[in-house]
Amino acid sequence: MSAPRSATTLSSRHYGMDWLRIGAFGLLIFYHVGLVFSNWDYEFKSAHRYDCTAYPLLALNAWRLSLLFAISGYASAALLARSGGVVPFLRGRLSRLGIPLLFGIAIITSPQPWIWLTTSEGYRHGYLWFMAHDYYSFRNLGGINLPSWMHLWFVVYLLIYTLALGALTLVPVRLKAAVRGGLARALAGRLLLPLGIGWIFLARSLPGGWADKHDLVSDLHAHAAYLPMFLFGVLLRGSEGIRLAIARQWKIAAMLAVIGYLVVAACEALFPGKAPIPDAWEVPLRLARAAQAWGAIIALFGVADLYWNRDGRWRATLAEASFPFYIIHQTLIFLIGYGLRPLRLPALAEFAILVVGTAVGSLAFYLGGRAVPPLRPLIGLGPRGKRKALIEPARQRG
Repeated sequence: MSAPRSATTLSSRHYGMDWLRIGAFGLLIFYHVGLVFSNWDYEFKSAHRYDCTAYPLLALNAWRLSLLFAISGYASAALLARSGGVVPFLRGRLSRLGIPLLFGIAIITSPQPWIWLTTSEGYRHGYLWFMAHDYYSFRNLGGINLPSWMHLWFVVYLLIYTLALGALTLVPVRLKAAVRGGLARALAGRLLLPLGIGWIFLARSLPGGWADKHDLVSDLHAHAAYLPMFLFGVLLRGSEGIRLAIARQWKIAAMLAVIGYLVVAACEALFPGKAPIPDAWEVPLRLARAAQAWGAIIALFGVADLYWNRDGRWRATLAEASFPFYIIHQTLIFLIGYGLRPLRLPALAEFAILVVGTAVGSLAFYLGGRAVPPLRPLIGLGPRGKRKALIEPARQRG
């Protein structure tokens, strides 16, 4: 039998991974706007809340962040390979992730806890008072540790996982090759799907389950899920065998993802909102979510490799814009939503304004920061004239 073909191997430069990353970050706007109208826990809420919003949110919730960590691992492996050593690699990553993180915590995320405290905790001071007296107080106020990284927890975790990748370069070469080779062989065959599902099931069976705390120290169940995803992306970048396994099995993975989601949606229909779930449903539900998560990730990798591995006019710009969009998008959702509250708009109008306003505001944030050289590192961009996609562009086969 001939091996499944693709424009390139996943171990070389790959446009499809760029497109996948762009799409994953783009979904965040819709996901977080959806949370505003849901009955799930979220720091800002609309006056309009609907139980039915749980269904589209559940379609994304199980895999969206795991996918981003896996893509980030793949990208980090590519960057490490071309950096000329672990020291330049870590220096570059600390700059591209650390500077926007500090800027984000200091300035960008600050309106979020103020709006949260004002709308939910009865905080009575204005934003300027909050910034002058409370935000930099390094204390817990109304359940929020100030100053707060809010949605930038993803960058914190990614930075820690990147440092862990750098530390792995210190492992003896033979030991590292043996472990990598063993994992690659295991995932390059029929165990690709059951091993991934099994690991996610076990990780999410730890105390905390699927409810991430976004607390670096106590979020052990999240680290047990996200760090292996990051390392899977690293492993994938150098394994033709895993790429071929994904190419053979992505359709089965897609079916597992759909079946898993249907079970999750059925559970939501039977036990909506925060209704207690019977003990008999606990294990099947965790297994279904694990199948949905890993199935969606493998299916999307397969689609990206087979169909999206080609350049496009806007790919490089969109790839560059993804991180600035991520940095600013949730703050814009809070600010726009808070400004809309007195208007008492219909839910559909509020939703549309939030989506469009966040997209336009994120674009303005990116374009403005890109145009001013001193601002570029603050929003995660490199020096002018050295723009590169996070995933290296592909070399097409003849």
